[in-house]
Amino acid sequence: MNKQIKAFLGGITAFVIAAVITVAFFGNQFLNSGVSHDTTEVLFDVMPNQTISTVSENLISSHLIKNRWLFLQYARFKGANAKLKKGEYSLNQSMTPDQIIAVITSGKSVARNFTVVEGANIFDIADSIEKSGIATKLDFFNLIRDKEFITQVLGEPQESLEGYLFPETYKITKFDTLKEVVTQMVKRFQIVWSEFDAEAKALGWSRHQVITFASIVEKETGHESDRTIVSSVFHNRLKKKMKLQTDPTVLYGVAINKGAMPNNITKLDLVTPTRYNTYTIASLPPTPISNPGRNAIVAALRPANTKYLYFVSRNDGTTAFSESLNQHNNAVNVFQVNPKAREGKSWKNLKK
Repeated sequence: MNKQIKAFLGGITAFVIAAVITVAFFGNQFLNSGVSHDTTEVLFDVMPNQTISTVSENLISSHLIKNRWLFLQYARFKGANAKLKKGEYSLNQSMTPDQIIAVITSGKSVARNFTVVEGANIFDIADSIEKSGIATKLDFFNLIRDKEFITQVLGEPQESLEGYLFPETYKITKFDTLKEVVTQMVKRFQIVWSEFDAEAKALGWSRHQVITFASIVEKETGHESDRTIVSSVFHNRLKKKMKLQTDPTVLYGVAINKGAMPNNITKLDLVTPTRYNTYTIASLPPTPISNPGRNAIVAALRPANTKYLYFVSRNDGTTAFSESLNQHNNAVNVFQVNPKAREGKSWKNLKK
């Protein structure tokens, strides 16, 4: 009887040892190797509020793990369920379970570039927002005109966030919300503006005035070397209480009224009063007309020392500046009235 018991126990022990060795072997194989040696990138989504159970199902479906049950138990043992972070992650079939868990709990989602160019206005940015799949144009316009949101991110009430969406290349992830993207732009503006706040106050200018002025300089500058000279023209005109008479403000006023940027302006637009038409108002427009970059802000605060009151494009990216109306009219005849000088070069083609 004792021999039978010993034999039975011996058999059980051998079975257990074999089982342990087998589990250890396959467990080791599972933990220390991927599905294959293929390192081709697989973009894998962890959705908001998703559990590790659902994630493991999706990993199997994406052929990124060998065994769902083993992965799930190991991930739970590692506390991955509580550490999961929403995001779009770069994985591949050569990754071990440990490596996969490390990535999907890191929060380091795949980031793509989203660029706001210097001088882009809210209509331009709305187009980019929609094309990038971040949100619709309507949602964007509603957000940047939301009074509560504006005060929250900007620290002061404004009509919109035009002028305060700083031009830069931002890193945007798949699950970033529109509010997060816009907030990132305004925060960047706040950081840049901190360099100029004291200087603006010393000159007696509000932040809004500087950014509005800079937004016009940004739109009117064709060549970097002309930027501070363009600024000087507008400073000189304001000192003499002259109208700024700058076409981009007219274009922007039309856009605000129509809800979209027009391809052109007409002679009628130049004489039709709007809050932005600087041919009819003797002041800065009520808001910025674009989002100026750092150099435009510098130019607004530190204009060149000139007596220029007029300028006109030479159609080659540079500008012809004049001190008198007579000089300016001559330059206009040469560079704008002359059809050959303008052909295929100037965006401005005035019509009746």
